Amino acid sequence: MEPISLKKLLEGVAPTALTAPVASVVTDSRAVKPGSLFVAIRGERVDGHDFAAAALESGAVAVLAEHPIPGLPQDRVFVADDVRGALIRMSGNYRACYHPLVVGITGSVGKTTTKEFCAAVFSAFGQTLKTEGNQNNEIGMPATLFRLAADTRYAVVEMGMDHSGDLHKLTLAARPDAAVITRIGVSHIENLGSQEKILEAKMEICDGLPEDGLLVVNGDDARLAAVVPPRHIRKVQFGIDSRFAQVTACDIISNARGEQFVIRDKINGDFLAKIPAVGRHNIYNALAAYTLATRMGLDPARCAVALEGYKTTGMRQRVIEADGVRLIEDCYNANPDSMRAALEALATLSEGGRKIAVLGDMLELGAISDAAHREVGAMSARGVDCLITYGAGGALIAQGAAEAGLAQVHHCTSKEEAAALLRACCRAGDTVLFKASRGMAFEEILEAYLGN
Repeated sequence: MEPISLKKLLEGVAPTALTAPVASVVTDSRAVKPGSLFVAIRGERVDGHDFAAAALESGAVAVLAEHPIPGLPQDRVFVADDVRGALIRMSGNYRACYHPLVVGITGSVGKTTTKEFCAAVFSAFGQTLKTEGNQNNEIGMPATLFRLAADTRYAVVEMGMDHSGDLHKLTLAARPDAAVITRIGVSHIENLGSQEKILEAKMEICDGLPEDGLLVVNGDDARLAAVVPPRHIRKVQFGIDSRFAQVTACDIISNARGEQFVIRDKINGDFLAKIPAVGRHNIYNALAAYTLATRMGLDPARCAVALEGYKTTGMRQRVIEADGVRLIEDCYNANPDSMRAALEALATLSEGGRKIAVLGDMLELGAISDAAHREVGAMSARGVDCLITYGAGGALIAQGAAEAGLAQVHHCTSKEEAAALLRACCRAGDTVLFKASRGMAFEEILEAYLGN
């Protein structure tokens, strides 16, 4: 973060005549340095207000809080009813000081991977800022905007949501020049009730787009293909099967090292692309990045080549080799769409050996949860040789697989049991997929299997 006056940062949040420079905005008191603005956030386990005094002692310029804090100087504590909303507003004030090309990424599945593909492409053309990890919420996205600097030419900003209205606030702060919606799935259906409501919430990303702003969508998603954006937004579709997409993929060749395909661009022609990621879903993510960049005026040939610079992040399809067994760590998150994609990737990566899936709960599915877990079990039965499950949802996956005719189905009551069973049945040449929602911490099964 480059210094900004406290008065400018707090515009629309709290009135002040103080022009002291703010060098960082932090929500963790341990990160406070001289010149910081400390934002006191009340969490489920920790209340930032309890650390406000320590923040001032560490050199914070001021504290933003939800209420006055006894014992602290009133001229150093600013109060906002909604501190999280104020944090977003401040990040928007800071973002307004800079003028890079900003792109926003959202969708029910594939946001982070698409963000990484976009970053790989834009980095080939200039200094590019991207969201770190999956910091895409009301705290994480402002942290990204606060990293903007004078030399930032492009910014790739991931935007997540849990409820209607979330994206509206984020996009008004980020003010993207263009946006991508990857797919409309069932993540957060517990909060929103239907895929139609999820689509409405995702379309809020258009609220921050300028006149003649660009919206890039997956044309193979029926809801996105049919959606009509506001009049000032131009919509461009990418896809694999869609007849109406401007950008498609054809001549696809898959192997354990990644995907090779031809980008067929109705405006710019054909370009060979290679990506170091496996699965049809990753082709979509790469197409989204190519379409976004080229429709923002970047050279299509260079964009296609730049896709090869993609690097996976976190626990997304990380491949590990151990004693001749290929292990796919895909433990970051899970929903029916990403489960299907992961099982397809398992088939590609297995290269003739046995396919083993270690699967668990998909969270936040609400009323469709039981049926969705059984359907994943049925999908597994059509593609894996052995299924190991853990968790309440995992039990339903196992039930669905058994009912669909899979012979080797094992439901475990502990992660240790799952790891032990895996050690007993794995042999050289096998490929194992670990997949569940982040809250299930399935990386612990992998670590136990590896003896870590």
